[in-house]
Amino acid sequence: MEVVWVIVALPLIAWRWRVFPLTLVLSVLLALHALVLIHGGMYTYAQTPLGFALRDAFRALGFEVVRNPWDRVGHFMQGFVPALLARELLLRCTPLRPGAWLTYLCIAAALSFSAFFELLEWWAALAFGADADAFLATQGDVWDTQWDMFMCLCGAIVSLLLFSRLHDRQLGLR
Repeated sequence: MEVVWVIVALPLIAWRWRVFPLTLVLSVLLALHALVLIHGGMYTYAQTPLGFALRDAFRALGFEVVRNPWDRVGHFMQGFVPALLARELLLRCTPLRPGAWLTYLCIAAALSFSAFFELLEWWAALAFGADADAFLATQGDVWDTQWDMFMCLCGAIVSLLLFSRLHDRQLGLR
């Protein structure tokens, strides 16, 4: 279920590329996001080797990390990349221009997608019961859903802070 987004998005982007090419910054970020999703889907988010390496690196720095943090990386990316995707779509397909409303709507779009994904996880848990544990990757954390949403929010804000000016230049707005 984790990689279905890649399986759907890649052919869609390729099909529409001549009519609607994406900026370089968005294309690179979409590819990185796809790699995060594929890695998580290949091993399950609770068992990813890169997540264990990240956990060990945090421990070496003195942080108390119990769980495999790849799920947190995935949810950070779930805000980071969709916020820029929403930004590009809104700037190219609506009369909106850079400013507070655009920023708000990009963050809201990323959070709404994240909330929808959390609902999908809940429905999977209801439908598959214990078999959904690997997909959910809660790793015993009762606050996992809230952390997922928070990581998405952080990703969206960081993405917009880091890339809005570059994105504007690539869209020909500056």
